[in-house]
Amino acid sequence: MRRLADALYVVTLTLWVGGLWAVGYLVAPVLFSALPDRALAGQIAGRLFLMIGWAGLACGAYLLLFMLLRSGAAALRRSAFWLVLLMALMAAAGVFGLQPLLAQLKVDALPREVMDSVLRDRFATWHGVSSVLYLAQSVLGLWLVIGRGRNPG
Repeated sequence: MRRLADALYVVTLTLWVGGLWAVGYLVAPVLFSALPDRALAGQIAGRLFLMIGWAGLACGAYLLLFMLLRSGAAALRRSAFWLVLLMALMAAAGVFGLQPLLAQLKVDALPREVMDSVLRDRFATWHGVSSVLYLAQSVLGLWLVIGRGRNPG
């Protein structure tokens, strides 16, 4: 049973980090280059970012619980625990803070597209904050996959 739990840890970490990289750096750029309607591409990308955000919350919760159950308080001395916690907090900030804010700005801009409205600069600023947070989460995840978090302890 321990081997199955260890394998599930690795699969969960890989799913989360792979999803971050696939959505953010493969799928979203393809959407914007392939679809002639940038607003539609943004709408689809936004849904995908929300989905990977929720997946990150679920994966992060599982990974943290696994480490705590496996190692007890010793998990708090491992960098992998703190990296996963930080990534989960970033995912929460995206899901509960930044994405609703960006969605509200789009609604407030109606009937125009947000990038064609007076809210363009505000949207661009918050979109930039969201992008930096996503990049940081992606890099931390890559660091975990490369070696800091592969071994559950």
